[in-house]
Amino acid sequence: MSDPGKLKVATAQFAVSADPVRNGRAIRSFMQQAADGGAGVVHFSEAALSGYAGVDFKSWDGYPWDALADEAGQIVEESGRLDIWTILGSSHRLTPPNLPHNSLYVIDPRGRIADRYDKRFLTPGDHKFYSPGDHWTTFDINGIRCAALICFDVRFPEVYRAVKRLDVQMIFQSFHNARMKPPERKVHWHIMRQTAQAHCGMNAFWMSANNSSARYSAYPSVFIAPDGIIEGQLPMNRPGLMINEVDTSREFYDLATEVRQAAMDGQMHAGRLVDDPRSRSRKTL
Repeated sequence: MSDPGKLKVATAQFAVSADPVRNGRAIRSFMQQAADGGAGVVHFSEAALSGYAGVDFKSWDGYPWDALADEAGQIVEESGRLDIWTILGSSHRLTPPNLPHNSLYVIDPRGRIADRYDKRFLTPGDHKFYSPGDHWTTFDINGIRCAALICFDVRFPEVYRAVKRLDVQMIFQSFHNARMKPPERKVHWHIMRQTAQAHCGMNAFWMSANNSSARYSAYPSVFIAPDGIIEGQLPMNRPGLMINEVDTSREFYDLATEVRQAAMDGQMHAGRLVDDPRSRSRKTL
């Protein structure tokens, strides 16, 4: 792998389907492309292997859980064969009658599941199909502290402050906003990706943010730098993979660096407060 503090990240998108066998073939193909491109980690979208309940399929009734387990096992083994980290979106089956988790498996280059993140914030539609998670998932790759998050988590700034407190530098954020009709006004189209950029800029995060490319996807997969600028982007509604580099030695314009931690600790001002009666009198000129 590259020098400590550096990481080549492969961000993949494809049209996630209800068929885990079909999805698995696409995932393994992109894993090979990522390894051939020298990436240290390959990142897939929300529910990339299982399909997204309520969108890619309408019910868990008759779901091919055995096929899902077999495909997941092959992907874990492939990570070991290719010597690459894999961040895999899928569904994690629980004991009936509990609904599954919507998860990201963190698979290490030795072919082992290092950890799993379960989507904490579920949409109203998600509650019909999934159980929420209860933990943060952080892990280190080449000296870079990483975290995994999923889709609707992006709507809660508390999430990003929480992982900032864990010294996270890089976020793998998997989305599934696809198979949609394109209305002019809907947050998926105009707010979601921009909110991810804002979280990066406010917290100095790197982020790989991907999406299913099933038509219509609300936005393409992107790679965001700690100043909130998009440094890489895939085409809309088409499968693809891009490789970008995290380099924690790079410097970015960030006026909040000096006071961010103080604000997180509850100090709601920057600089020295003054004791002045004209300051206290708020109803006079």
